Amino acid sequence: MRWRPSTMNPVLLVPGLLCSTEIWAPQQTALWRHLSVQVASTLGGNTVEDVAAQILDAAPARFQLAGISLGGYICFEILRQAPDRVERLALVDTSALPDSPEQSEGRRAMLTAAETDYLKTAVDGLMAVLHPDRQQRPDFRAVNERMAAAVGLEGFRSQTELAMTRPDSRPDLGAIAVPTLVLVGDSDALTPPARSEEIATGIPDAALMIVPQSGHASTLEQPEFVNTALVDWFTRRA
Repeated sequence: MRWRPSTMNPVLLVPGLLCSTEIWAPQQTALWRHLSVQVASTLGGNTVEDVAAQILDAAPARFQLAGISLGGYICFEILRQAPDRVERLALVDTSALPDSPEQSEGRRAMLTAAETDYLKTAVDGLMAVLHPDRQQRPDFRAVNERMAAAVGLEGFRSQTELAMTRPDSRPDLGAIAVPTLVLVGDSDALTPPARSEEIATGIPDAALMIVPQSGHASTLEQPEFVNTALVDWFTRRA
């Protein structure tokens, strides 16, 4: 084992595609009782390299790091650019793969639809990746409407370009030398559990947790489970 004990550095949370800070709202509250928490902006550029560099410019000298979905892609780049600044890592509902041609085609189609009716297109897309039991719930639709409105069409364009052009992070997994927790919803259809298993297998000593009864937004769908996992992960000293 080459894990280093936690020194309780701040936690930096990175949101996903079409997500504002609200994607991490339950975790911010839970973590704040124990240590400092910051939520990064993913709207600083059109490439994963540029967004990661801007996040690093605003981040503490040393920090613990978590990313969900698109935020996970950015976390991989943060570790490529500044591995010595990250003390501990959590990757939630994400993938190390690059975008496939089919995924990019779907993203372009969604962008085209968004030019006509941005908010409906964005919210429908966010709702479709939830656990089936939540896809018609008004409370989740309201949260997704707020997040999509906060990101806006221009932000959606830049995030989509970032997602389509992100590099393949699988060759870099073996070089990640910080304690890593990988979480994924058991019903995540967008980045299925097999993608998280691949990450956990590739990163030395990584731990994998399956979030029950959850789709792609496990931080909101199963907040108590994810809160407990992240509080334990970021406050442990061994």
